[in-house]
Amino acid sequence: MAFIRKTILLGVLVAAAATGGFAWWAKQPIIGEGDTIAFTITKGSGAHAAGQQIAEAGVPIQPLLFNLLARFTGKSGKLKAGSYELKPGTTPTRLIDQLVRGEFAQESLTIIEGWTFRQMRQAIAAHKGLKHDTVGLSDAQIMEKIGSGYKQPEGLFFPDTYLFAKGSSELQIYKQAHTALLQHLDAAWERRAPDLPYADKYQALTMASIIEKETGQKSERNMIAAVFVNRLRIGMMLQTDPTVIYGLGEKFDGNIRKKDLETDTPYNTYMRNGLPPTPIALPGLQSLGAALAPAKTGALYFVARGNGTSHFSDNLTDHNRAVNQFQRRQ
Repeated sequence: MAFIRKTILLGVLVAAAATGGFAWWAKQPIIGEGDTIAFTITKGSGAHAAGQQIAEAGVPIQPLLFNLLARFTGKSGKLKAGSYELKPGTTPTRLIDQLVRGEFAQESLTIIEGWTFRQMRQAIAAHKGLKHDTVGLSDAQIMEKIGSGYKQPEGLFFPDTYLFAKGSSELQIYKQAHTALLQHLDAAWERRAPDLPYADKYQALTMASIIEKETGQKSERNMIAAVFVNRLRIGMMLQTDPTVIYGLGEKFDGNIRKKDLETDTPYNTYMRNGLPPTPIALPGLQSLGAALAPAKTGALYFVARGNGTSHFSDNLTDHNRAVNQFQRRQ
């Protein structure tokens, strides 16, 4: 009997030590200071498979212990598939929580104000953190895939920084940016000034894209908007270089010439009245606001001063005088 009691006692002590050791292990950092380790849990993986995938990615963790911890905490069936990053200081317990909550590895992509849709596509296609599933799709097919009612994508995506889980679909970014643009456009349209010469909010978006390309000075955007709105009201041609450049497409070599202004395209506002048929770039929030709330002024002309700002004039005589002063230095 004494031998049996001693054996049982020894078994209890070993179990207690093992339990204590397991509890200690679960609270120790997996890696110390250094780089993060990326890993991916595939869809349908249980705790055992997840532990193996994590270890195979280079994380110094025993799959058996990981599986036991997931089961012990009742979370083995709650692990979410996706791409993750193990950061220095993360404990096994914290790792389990990370997988249960779906705290995926975050990537970011910044879409710049004034980009064309072609530039946006290039940036998305070049991002290593995205799943490139729009390769070979036309612009119209992308618009259809994201459920847009528009076929022509230019101007219909909001420039911003977007966060997403590593390995996300490119279509997620397109849809997110398109939805954001429509929301901002709707809000600006609801606050629009009265009697603006736009047939609809798409024309307002087109105007916003022109304003975006005409000036980098945020403080002048409402004045630039006013000039073009005033021209539209009196039937005067917009005569804006960015639309001409957009119409030239890849033929534009960086310098706009007289022959370019005389080359007729749907976007040549020196030869055609009114707004071009589509936006010419991705407008930001301030350009949208300016297009729908232009400054109250009679200005019809503006010319660059050479210091990043513009001089505005109400008539051609004053404008010519300003051109001589700021451009020709006369």
